[in-house]
Amino acid sequence: MDKRAIGVFDSGVGGLTVLREIIEQMPFEDIIYFGDTARIPYGTKSSQTVIKYSQQNVRFLSQYDIKTIVVACNTASSIALKNLQESFDIPIIGVIDPGAKGAVQKTENNKIGVIGTTATVRSSAYQDRIREINPEISVIGTPCPLFVQIVEEGWEDSDVAELAAKKYLIELMDHEVDTLVLGCTHYPLLRYTLNKVLGNKVTLINPAYETAKALKEILTEKKMLRKSGETPVRRFFVSDAPEKFRRIGGNILNMEINNVDEVEIEKY
Repeated sequence: MDKRAIGVFDSGVGGLTVLREIIEQMPFEDIIYFGDTARIPYGTKSSQTVIKYSQQNVRFLSQYDIKTIVVACNTASSIALKNLQESFDIPIIGVIDPGAKGAVQKTENNKIGVIGTTATVRSSAYQDRIREINPEISVIGTPCPLFVQIVEEGWEDSDVAELAAKKYLIELMDHEVDTLVLGCTHYPLLRYTLNKVLGNKVTLINPAYETAKALKEILTEKKMLRKSGETPVRRFFVSDAPEKFRRIGGNILNMEINNVDEVEIEKY
């Protein structure tokens, strides 16, 4: 058993959907979470910038005694993961591969949709991985950039969210996809609205759940999983607006976040 903490980072609060699944599946693990709230969204940034930000995030987390890092951001996973794995001597996993595998397992008509930030969809990371697993599958990607801001404002169940979803998803509905990958960690918070627009014939794939499942398998295999212990420690850091993060984050995790420390991430 490895008592060191798990490091998790995202561009904002969306990665807390991944953290929520990690806590659910691995309740005894200590976790250090960093949300880069000063520089959100990553999805509109260049690849070079996303890699730079991701490296700074990993350097920040690496100063703590951690055993692995989860890139709980689809944009960073699609663009920077390989670079991070080559640059740092610590196990680092992203959300793309687990999410793609989950979608392939669920589809029945071999038509899968992927929604995400502009950068994630343009990178074709999900589309390429899905086709690698099963070349017979048809994949269509649609960027939904406004969804991040809608969630950050707490409007995920509003008329604004529904109107945006109808506008974004019309092409996917015409394509008759039966499985939809929520290719941004903010998007699981829109599940109610997406189900309302798409109906119950479309299965929503939450890469956050799939990533936590994959992480647990890795830690178990490496004999690093904490199966018992004292009350786990969860620390939260952001690069801006800690009070807003604490308020929205508490709603996502269904728990009170007592302390959020602000970090000058550009120093790393």
